[in-house]
Amino acid sequence: MRLTIGPLQYFWPREQVIAFYRAAAQWPVDVIYLGETVCSKRRELTTRDWLALAAEVAASGREVVLSSLALLEAESELASLTRLVENGRFLVEANDISAVQMLRSRGLPFVGGPSLNVYNDAALRLLQEDGLRRLVLSVEQSRGAVAEFRAGCTALPELEIPVWGRLPLAYSARCFTARALDLAKDDCGFRCIQYPDGLPLATRDGQPFLTINGIQVQTAGRCDLGPELADLRAAGIDLVRLYPQAASMAEVVARFRAALDGGPPLARVGEENGYWYGRPGMQQVTA
Repeated sequence: MRLTIGPLQYFWPREQVIAFYRAAAQWPVDVIYLGETVCSKRRELTTRDWLALAAEVAASGREVVLSSLALLEAESELASLTRLVENGRFLVEANDISAVQMLRSRGLPFVGGPSLNVYNDAALRLLQEDGLRRLVLSVEQSRGAVAEFRAGCTALPELEIPVWGRLPLAYSARCFTARALDLAKDDCGFRCIQYPDGLPLATRDGQPFLTINGIQVQTAGRCDLGPELADLRAAGIDLVRLYPQAASMAEVVARFRAALDGGPPLARVGEENGYWYGRPGMQQVTA
């Protein structure tokens, strides 16, 4: 299995983003995804900046994939998407069906992102006809769902699954961070930059429930399928995804790299793994 760094889900200052990816280019990973997937108002890096960073990371020998927004709402966002699609060099992760349409019309292969929500083999076959070469499984898909894909398709694309980090659950035209801070979305002050790993949301009795990240809602705890790597390999998973976090990411990478290279099985560090077992995602299931 190959190890990937998924797209950055949070809003970080420009210098922090560039430093992160320059470091990531030296980590023992195989694929690095670059681009804004959550909110088009996050403009610390422009599309041109992401393309320049992609070229810099690719020079290290890593495969680079450009990730698109999961929710498009304006003509300007379509223009940025067009520049990504027509970059002429890098594969694109399509996180919205409009990106699929653009890529298909140009005859370009692509990665299907998790927000495409592909739940059955009929949808997967249609996307393969459109040019899909790799599918990042939706976060709630289980070992059983992978088996159903395998039974229903004569030839599967590469399959990738998130194994570390807070999982993206939903997107909305409403900005949850702005709402939580009693701000209008159009006058948010880009306040999510103050929460480099998202804004925790608890229940009324103080139990961790979700994480707010702009227009995105994530799990409260971190998914950790490290102990399940052998099971993922047996199920036919080709790539395992680590979502970026603000601190200790190099250590996370080293931990998974050692296990993939034949080291001892990993002990669980993160809080959640329920989805892989067909259970509520926030649960921690012992195999």
